Amino acid sequence: MALEKAREWARNVKRDVVALWIAARDPRTPIGAKVVAAAVAAYALSPIDLIPDFIPIIGYIDDLLLVPIGILIAVRLIPAALMSEFRAKASEREGKPTSLIGAAVIIGIWLLVLALALSLLL
Repeated sequence: MALEKAREWARNVKRDVVALWIAARDPRTPIGAKVVAAAVAAYALSPIDLIPDFIPIIGYIDDLLLVPIGILIAVRLIPAALMSEFRAKASEREGKPTSLIGAAVIIGIWLLVLALALSLLL
């Protein structure tokens, strides 16, 4: 029973990420919601994690905490009727999109942290 609930939750998270990706591109989405939805979708759909999963414990924090919290915030900013429409469109989609922009931002953050670390060491 608990395993099935976890699977359902994971399916809903995946669907909502795609719904936010759709919302970020829809002109009816309010500007603030569009910005949050775009940021959450770009990060969640990026093929690269900010904190790699191979790092014990904290590697999964983004997947288990940051993405769901971002989804909750974005969903609250989008009118319920629109979000229902976006969820329906997301459910109909085959596969999920990827975000190369999200990957580029994450690589940029990594490079910035690396440069900062090197400047502190030298």
